[in-house]
Amino acid sequence: MKKLILMGRVAAGKTTLTQALKGEQLHYCKTQYINYTDTIIDTPGEYTEVHHLGAALALYAYEADIVGIVISANEPFCVFPPNITGMVNREVIGIITGVDKPDANIPLAELWMKNIGCEKLFHVSSYTGEGLGEIIDYLNQD
Repeated sequence: MKKLILMGRVAAGKTTLTQALKGEQLHYCKTQYINYTDTIIDTPGEYTEVHHLGAALALYAYEADIVGIVISANEPFCVFPPNITGMVNREVIGIITGVDKPDANIPLAELWMKNIGCEKLFHVSSYTGEGLGEIIDYLNQD
């Protein structure tokens, strides 16, 4: 399985997605530091939101095979600038979380992902399991 690093703002659903992909029971856990597992690197949202920490994410991306930009379907704004995917020399995928939320705005999240530079998109609910299989299958491809 390819190693995935997850990047996104606070409360985008990165840690919950990590738990769901690993088949763990879902529970809230604030990510305070970079968490490495055998297949997933979970990053704190502050690394995305605080300008001087952003470059660290590009460096951590070298530890992974694929970069996953995570945006919740109900986020009110996007913290990623256009074409940010050029900062890393890794494949970058877009993961839209919380697609089951009543206030989800999937078309807006998709637009943000395209502006960021993500060509491959996944629509996920960590709570219902929607889209998890597609990500796992994608990470298992050679």
